[in-house]
Amino acid sequence: GILNTFMILRSKFGFLPFELGIDGWIDILSMTDLIFTERELVQSLKEYIQAQESKLETVKNWANKLDVLTRTSTSDPEGFLAHPVNAYKLVKRLNTEWSELESLVLHDPSDGFISNISMHRQYFPDAEDEMGAAKALMRLQDTYHLDSESFSKGKLPGVRYNAFLTVDDCFDMGKTAYNENDYYHSVLWMQQALRQMDAGEESKTSKAEVLDYLSYSVYRMGDLPRAIELTRRLLSIDPSHQRAGGNLRYFEQLLSKELREKGHDEQEPADEKPIQLGTYERPKDYLPEREIYESLCRGEGVKMTSRRLSRLFCRYQDGNRNPRLLLKPMKEEDEWDNPHIVRYLEVLSDEEIEKIKELAKPRLARATVRDPKTGVLITAHYRVSKSAWLEAEEDPVIARVNQRIEDVTALSVDTAELLQVANYGVGGQYEPHYDFSRKDEPEAFKSLGTGNRVATYLNYMSDVEAGGATVFPDFGAAIKPRKGTAVFWYNLFRSGEGDYRTRHAACPVLVGSKWVSNKWFHERGQEFRRPCGLTEVD
Repeated sequence: GILNTFMILRSKFGFLPFELGIDGWIDILSMTDLIFTERELVQSLKEYIQAQESKLETVKNWANKLDVLTRTSTSDPEGFLAHPVNAYKLVKRLNTEWSELESLVLHDPSDGFISNISMHRQYFPDAEDEMGAAKALMRLQDTYHLDSESFSKGKLPGVRYNAFLTVDDCFDMGKTAYNENDYYHSVLWMQQALRQMDAGEESKTSKAEVLDYLSYSVYRMGDLPRAIELTRRLLSIDPSHQRAGGNLRYFEQLLSKELREKGHDEQEPADEKPIQLGTYERPKDYLPEREIYESLCRGEGVKMTSRRLSRLFCRYQDGNRNPRLLLKPMKEEDEWDNPHIVRYLEVLSDEEIEKIKELAKPRLARATVRDPKTGVLITAHYRVSKSAWLEAEEDPVIARVNQRIEDVTALSVDTAELLQVANYGVGGQYEPHYDFSRKDEPEAFKSLGTGNRVATYLNYMSDVEAGGATVFPDFGAAIKPRKGTAVFWYNLFRSGEGDYRTRHAACPVLVGSKWVSNKWFHERGQEFRRPCGLTEVD
């Protein structure tokens, strides 16, 4: 740059690029060198001006693009963020792209902008947040069998806004997976980046970079013929790529060894079909019922037969002739026969829901679970949501809701846990779990002194455009959220033994935002409301 040129001149000639000779004589021979130096200075100055103009044009284009985008997003923030791609790209922009813009602008004395962005930086998502958002998209991809192209082109059910992933977005998704040694997802997203590049889309990322990650990820998935083909393509673009040359020799040696062991003479050609969802088997993980759980989330494998359906009814529930329900009983529907799960209709008004959300929002924090060994609340990777606990004394609405829950269930809330409000955003989920403590978890609720969780009452405080169902893998039930309704089931038999069939999960939210509130009843205080029995019957 121009400053470098001045520094060179200073080091070569002193402060000035030339000196007056003795008696006012100027060394012309020395001056001829300065002519070429000045030419270099002018050229450097032009490059500086061009860089400044290019920088200004970049900033203008960025501002114009964001101006259009923010007009749309601020008109309906929750609706806009209901699209998981919009949510991911917002996190990515604030963590990565605004930082790049800040670095660009820092070269100029733009004090107003810099001080403003610096002031807000403490609230920006960080690299961990961006990685979390990327993982959320991958979770949705797995659960709902969505290929990378569906996400890239915004082809999701129930969406109201168009959202697209660029080549660079797809590359960053693949790189996130790669850095976590998740080669399965790395392949899917690097392949999508390559597909969009081959279609002519421009990007900052080079095709060689994509092929470098893709070829190695394919190798780690055990597909040597395709890894060799992709590495050869990489070398055709960049013949001097040292790592690719070494990888190619290594891949070819491995394949030759495999062929000899199988007794084959010739290498089988690489599969010409493009890599898609299902090309490679997704690695197994810690959850044994993963396939059943995810299929139920997709609405597949629900075991609602015509015979079972004939045993489901609707009725008016007066809570064992509760005075508050005699004149206006609660509408009750059977969701499942055995174990018995019911849904109550019109249990919360829109005004009550908004008040509950208003009280909970300032306190929402990463949801926790009780450590089965210690009983202490901890965060867990299998529960991705935010929650807050509300007491009846905080607002008349909470007290009124608690009373209504007690009336309709005929169970005492005196020993129940506080009302827990939870919000599941993009990719938010709670994998299969039990609400009650098992025999090997004696400390789970010991500190409460109220016994085990005998029943669960779950308010749905929002509709969800796609995803977010409550599913029971053991018997194949899937219950969809419906705003203003609630579902209820018993976790324990009358004998006090846990009903292991009630293991359930909150499916990832694909599109939308899911709000719920939970009330967990405990054994103490229910002795006369739900008397004990000697057999495992409801």
